Amino acid sequence: MLLSCVLLAVVGALAPQGQEPAPAASDRDVAWATPAQDERAAAAVARGLRWLADEQSPAGCWTGHVGHKQMDDYVLLPQALSVDGQRRHGHGHLGVSALCGLAFLAGGHLPDRGPYAATVARTLDYVVGCGLENGFLTDAGTRMYSHAFATLFLAEVEGMAATPTARVALERAVNLIVDCQNAHGGWRYNPFDRDSDLSVTVCQLQALRAARNIGIRVPIGTVERALAYVRQSRVERGPTRGLFYYKIHGRGAYQKDQEYAINAAALTALTSGGIHDDDLADPVLDFLQRGYAQVAAPHTRSHYYFWYGNYYAAQAFYQHGGSRWRQFFARLADDLVASQRPDGRWRNDVGPGDAFATAVACLLLQLPKQYLPILQR
Repeated sequence: MLLSCVLLAVVGALAPQGQEPAPAASDRDVAWATPAQDERAAAAVARGLRWLADEQSPAGCWTGHVGHKQMDDYVLLPQALSVDGQRRHGHGHLGVSALCGLAFLAGGHLPDRGPYAATVARTLDYVVGCGLENGFLTDAGTRMYSHAFATLFLAEVEGMAATPTARVALERAVNLIVDCQNAHGGWRYNPFDRDSDLSVTVCQLQALRAARNIGIRVPIGTVERALAYVRQSRVERGPTRGLFYYKIHGRGAYQKDQEYAINAAALTALTSGGIHDDDLADPVLDFLQRGYAQVAAPHTRSHYYFWYGNYYAAQAFYQHGGSRWRQFFARLADDLVASQRPDGRWRNDVGPGDAFATAVACLLLQLPKQYLPILQR
């Protein structure tokens, strides 16, 4: 403490007469990587976005397997349209398509600006066209996960390049999320489900936060009840104290308290909701630091666990900032660059597919740019 005071006094004495000394850089603002690492990441993103643009269908979407995680597998929904069916009939995976759109927005590409303006414009038209009369955004059998990512995409487009068509669809999509919040304060796979889980709930919360940021009406009570549900999901005692349960109601309640993605999502949701508390953050960030090696192992790096988990883990560390963020992200970025395929894609063998992985990878590598409002500190 004494040394810090002496250094500040010296800096003040050396400052030109009549000028205040320049403020010291915040630890949160220190670069995450060396220039060489940053250059490799930028080149990987350029290849990834080029691959995504080439893969976009004329309908403005990307295809993907529509399903859900079941244990360590990814099970297709029986009523969903297959990837082949999507391609034949001009449909796509709405959630994957929204994430692809977000990947371009994260690089500063807008519907009316940038080298990929046409790609983003087609994505916007597709997402808006997926809206049902009640506001539900769906295609090929997708559910509330995809609705949330599509709502998030519309909110970010509206916040960066306002368009009348996006705003109308966004308002209706937000109203659906608000209307189908259940008695627990959460959400589940389908609109108006009575059950809830932390993963789906966090997706809706982020969509609501993005919409609220740009002036869309979101009742504060909806947000407060959802944040209360997240906090109630915290483990209060035992060896995993401070982590979060996947569910606290119904079948499977108070189990799965050591899920990498769930803990990352919970902390991201609380931070997004304005709850900044080291007592909440430290146990989760410590857990994520320990757990990264397992989800990033060579045999799991193409698994849904890696992509969905790190989508939230990177946000959790980024919002916290400091040396932990820099260490985590440097390791993640190096792994992403090393695992990119020669054609520019990233692999997702267990999950929606390669477009999903490539979109998430591009989002993560562009996170420090802070172009997307939802990813800003």
